[in-house]
Amino acid sequence: MEFVERFISGIGFVHLAFPQLIMLMLAMALLYLGIVKKHEPLILVPISVAMLIANMPMPEILGLPGFSAYDTGGLMYYIYQGIQMGIYPPMIFLCLGAMTDFAPLISSPRSVIIGLGGQLGILVAFAGAFLIGNIVPGFDGFTIQEAAAIGKIGSSDGPTVIFLAQNLAPGLLPIIAIAGYSYMALVPAIQMPIMRFLTTDKERVIVMPPPKAVSKRKKVLFPIIVTILTLLVIPAAGALIGMMMLGNLIRESGVTDRYVPTLEKHLLNVLTILIGIAVGASSTAERMLNVETTLVICLGLLAFAFGTAGGVLIAKILNVATGGKVNPLIGNAALSAMPMAARVSQKMGQKYNPDNHLLMHAMGPTVASTVISAIAAGVFLALFGA
Repeated sequence: MEFVERFISGIGFVHLAFPQLIMLMLAMALLYLGIVKKHEPLILVPISVAMLIANMPMPEILGLPGFSAYDTGGLMYYIYQGIQMGIYPPMIFLCLGAMTDFAPLISSPRSVIIGLGGQLGILVAFAGAFLIGNIVPGFDGFTIQEAAAIGKIGSSDGPTVIFLAQNLAPGLLPIIAIAGYSYMALVPAIQMPIMRFLTTDKERVIVMPPPKAVSKRKKVLFPIIVTILTLLVIPAAGALIGMMMLGNLIRESGVTDRYVPTLEKHLLNVLTILIGIAVGASSTAERMLNVETTLVICLGLLAFAFGTAGGVLIAKILNVATGGKVNPLIGNAALSAMPMAARVSQKMGQKYNPDNHLLMHAMGPTVASTVISAIAAGVFLALFGA
């Protein structure tokens, strides 16, 4: 009987608590989004599987180390150190820089204004998170550091969101990261109704001329100048901007071509799966199942909606200022969901005018937003960091 009791006590189902069951169902739902719906599968699949492992009762029963991001010396612990020590996000920015063509932004500097409009979502969610304690009964509210990290979801820039959350609100990191990447996967569903509501039929059919060609000299000077200015004005953003501009200089210089395929594919893939595992391993029931989780999800959706609206409204203003030369549909690309948001602009534009090609015009605001988003993270870090 002692042997039987020991065997039964070692069965995971016996120790599976209701909160863990909820987390397992959430992990399965994320797997469904990633595998069946193909929404951000490269990040949602590793997050989901690591979440399954972290919420299983068996590792605790058997005393197996390494199944949690907080088991010192275990596998997950060391993977999580890449987030804890701020390594993964800047390295991903290095890869993104090697993948990014800043020519649409350089040829049309007004894209920066549209990119600024997309930051409206960050400000709205930040203010909402900071003030929500006065609205929700029984909830003490978020600290200003937590509010800043939650607001950053509105940038739709996963690495930046993780970077800021780890520095300002590590306790909320799992839900902030999952909310950010989940909404990035739902960008078309969130943005298209807002774009239709804020634009007219006449505006949607505006044809924009092809972007101007940009010389190699300008492409090489751009990352160097941006790096210098950022480090002089907002050094807290230097890790992200510096790495992104290094990656872009590797791409544009023409003398380091051997690095480009590695950064664009292999290193980016490795970093993406490591971030997914680290976030999933830290997504335990104790950290996720509380009132803060619901509020973060709602505020993240609010941030995406207002960020989209802000970009479209700024594009409408530019359309008036330029005498009808700017199609407001490119305003949704003021979010940093690169290149997904730009593809949404292209899809919407061709739906109303098959001769319209907005992809390269939309890439200007989205790459501008990526840079602005990293700078905004540096500002938040400088204001509210330790």
